[in-house]
Amino acid sequence: MSSSRVEELPDDFDESLVLNEGPTQGLAAPAKSKNVSLAEMYEKRLDMPSAAITDKSFEEIMFDMSKTPIFMDAQDVANQTEENELLEAIKAMQYEGTKSEIVQGFKDQGNEVIKEKKWADAKEFYTKGIAILNAKQGKWDEPKPEDLEEENRKQMALREVVYVNRALCQLELRNYRSTTLDCAQALKMNPRNVKAHYRSASALLALDKVHEALDVCYRGLKIDEENVALKKLLDKIKIKSEALEARDRKRLAEQKRAEQERLTLQTALAARNIKTRGSRKPPDLQDATIRLSPDPLSPKSMLEFPAMFLYPLHNQTDLVKAWAEKDAVWQHLSYILPLPWDEKSEYKDVECYMDTITGGLMKVGKKLSLLELLSNGKTEIVDGLVRIYVVPTARAREWIEEIKALKGK
Repeated sequence: MSSSRVEELPDDFDESLVLNEGPTQGLAAPAKSKNVSLAEMYEKRLDMPSAAITDKSFEEIMFDMSKTPIFMDAQDVANQTEENELLEAIKAMQYEGTKSEIVQGFKDQGNEVIKEKKWADAKEFYTKGIAILNAKQGKWDEPKPEDLEEENRKQMALREVVYVNRALCQLELRNYRSTTLDCAQALKMNPRNVKAHYRSASALLALDKVHEALDVCYRGLKIDEENVALKKLLDKIKIKSEALEARDRKRLAEQKRAEQERLTLQTALAARNIKTRGSRKPPDLQDATIRLSPDPLSPKSMLEFPAMFLYPLHNQTDLVKAWAEKDAVWQHLSYILPLPWDEKSEYKDVECYMDTITGGLMKVGKKLSLLELLSNGKTEIVDGLVRIYVVPTARAREWIEEIKALKGK
């Protein structure tokens, strides 16, 4: 019997059947249950297919299971409770003392992880310190009246340090705007902080804000003229500045030339009485454009046009990317015809047509140049593409009647 048969549970299923009876003859009955230790289960597990076996030892599996509440014994729960209480105690200790003492603790923790280049972790410690400094209310201890002035002095000094240290983390994490903001806060506390100048200038350089970077770097060197790091950074900024200036000069020159080419082309088209317009959905012609060749800036150059032969009776096209204004229609048809898909040789004798400005059709002679077709005042170029319809002479009247019928609707 085929194994693809779908088994069903019929509506008249006999619920009186005893499903927990022993297996029928021919089937192996399961062994009676007996107490098996976890270790024995683990040993049997080793006989299973390799896909079902992990690389963990029995002790590792037991340790993982002990972390799951259902497998925890009283000692596990007690140990975890102690660990949680210890963590909570450590967290609470972080917020013991005066504001300055708490911030000092976060600053020290940040400094420790910075040694390991754990920038994100260090940033979090400094951020916590900044949050304490900016908080209006909290659980910290208030200083004695006689210690208030010293407490304020410490907070001012710490504010400068945690901001400039967090700026280092921001810089390493490529948070360049945040770097400049943190440095600005540090410089409010101490305008002569050289590290803040260096890190701010480095971030500005990364943002290509070379003028601002130069300004900050020069300000830092006025404070410390012999600072090696600032001197090296200044050299980098100057190199980047020169590169950006060269890029800007090139871009401006290209924009200026493009505008000159556009104006020269417009003048050439107007001088030849060639009309152009755009549409809502221009075709993608890629690099095929109306242009003056060989020199786009010379009015003596020859115009070239992208042109398309359309075969409306067979929904086929051929694109000529650069049709010189003096080339006649037959010159391009001569290498295109015969058409590879024209099995009946219908295009052995053809007629050519163009759309007129008024929405009609104009039959064009194959011996006429493209300039003659475009400068007669009756045609126009739409979306930078010349369109010429090619139809078999024997079916020209048929096609024209179809066009008239379509436009008449």
